[in-house]
Amino acid sequence: MLICIPDVLDAAAVARCRTVMARAPWQDGRATAGAQSSAVKNNLQIPAEAPESAELGELILGALGRNALFISAALPKTILPPMFNRYGPGQTFGVHVDNALRVVPRTGERLRTDLSMTLFLTDPDDYDGGELVIETAYGAQEVKLPAGHMVLYPSTSLHQVRPVTRGERVSSFFWLQSLVRDEGARTMLFDLDQTIQELQAEHGPLFPAAVRLAGLYHNLIRRWAEV
Repeated sequence: MLICIPDVLDAAAVARCRTVMARAPWQDGRATAGAQSSAVKNNLQIPAEAPESAELGELILGALGRNALFISAALPKTILPPMFNRYGPGQTFGVHVDNALRVVPRTGERLRTDLSMTLFLTDPDDYDGGELVIETAYGAQEVKLPAGHMVLYPSTSLHQVRPVTRGERVSSFFWLQSLVRDEGARTMLFDLDQTIQELQAEHGPLFPAAVRLAGLYHNLIRRWAEV
């Protein structure tokens, strides 16, 4: 399931991110890439241990915790602290797949990467190229969203960032382990939850069909969740 989540950050939060990033140190993005990815990766990143990363990560995770669409789609268990990158003219990240496991900084906890996220921090008009291209069962999907919007997609997907030819593409990227490992199960739960919300909005929270479906939803969570 690939889903675009609008307005994770408002304009003021995006502006704050850009201000903090402007004073942050940057390093070669290959410092955090695996053997295969490093051969096709050409960008810059803020070091994970930089205080700016922690400041911005706290802002983003707080916003995600208030985003009902994100929670419904991801059912997050553990979220890796957000990281930050930028692509200037000629920079790109070729076709790759994300590492299956990541280590959470400071805790050493291992995290299975079920879902990948890119939160855009520059508007599409600010740069040419730089599309995030994700391979899906229905073909390649190009994603280039307004600043403050985010795309959520399975970490098993082959994907790439096309070369930037003008301007600068700035974003946050990170991963999460879901409470529900199976992608098909997560998709069904998301569709069911959205249907329940539509029924409640149209008929009220105590509409009998919505109540029955909510019971089904939670019983499926009990069956599939890993806690």
